[in-house]
Amino acid sequence: MKTGHSSRMPEESSPKRSPQNIPYKDLPHIINADGQYLFCRYWKPAATPRALVFIAHGAGEHCGRYDDLAQRLTGLNLFVFAHDHVGHGQSEGDRMVVSDFHVFIRDSLQHIDLMKKEHPELPILILGHSMVFAAKVLNFVLPNLSLGSIDPNAISRNKKEMESYTSDPLVYHGGVKVSFVIQLMNAIARIERALPKLTLPILVLHGSSDKLCDIKGSYLLMDTVQSQDKTLKVYEEAYHALHKELPEVSTSVFTEILTWIGQKVSAAGETSHT
Repeated sequence: MKTGHSSRMPEESSPKRSPQNIPYKDLPHIINADGQYLFCRYWKPAATPRALVFIAHGAGEHCGRYDDLAQRLTGLNLFVFAHDHVGHGQSEGDRMVVSDFHVFIRDSLQHIDLMKKEHPELPILILGHSMVFAAKVLNFVLPNLSLGSIDPNAISRNKKEMESYTSDPLVYHGGVKVSFVIQLMNAIARIERALPKLTLPILVLHGSSDKLCDIKGSYLLMDTVQSQDKTLKVYEEAYHALHKELPEVSTSVFTEILTWIGQKVSAAGETSHT
């Protein structure tokens, strides 16, 4: 079940419209620090929520592609929320253009803070899909106005999911802009510097045949972070979008995520009652 929050949807004198020409007053949304409207989705469990889960989607796609996973998470009585990043899906902004990757982080933290204020007693988990498809990006030789588009064949071995990705009008199917690549590289450098400071529990899932995001990055992360609770699970032969992979992979991925989150939420609940 999806719910919007009226407190985040003020009436405008001249209503802004989404890239799909729908007035934002008719859509759940937040307004970021730059005054841009970001389309939001909320999946609320039937029972009292045990925790909040924020889903951050990947480059070129949108949060609606995580509906299956979000629905399963609500089955654990988790309140799931997400938004389309600037320049993606139903949010404002030039497609796949961002001044700095920190904007994605800043907007995500704003949304998380809003939800934490509404549910201060609940623990929060963050579930993110790769923005780091550096292996693909580094193949370019000369900077053009745009680079090659993301190859749908590299997303998944599941033909049905590949066709869904290709035909999804909210997915960006154009070339990757040079400015986006530069900001991506800057973000990767910052992330690598920050990894030794990370101590939170982490679960990393990666396909061994991922052509968009080099698995070396996941091994580097596991070697570098100081977290005492860290897990890497590699799915042999799987491609990039594990939650959209062949059924035997996606089923295992859903089980892995649900089990891990269930354990963390239960542990947080026990801690709060001691």
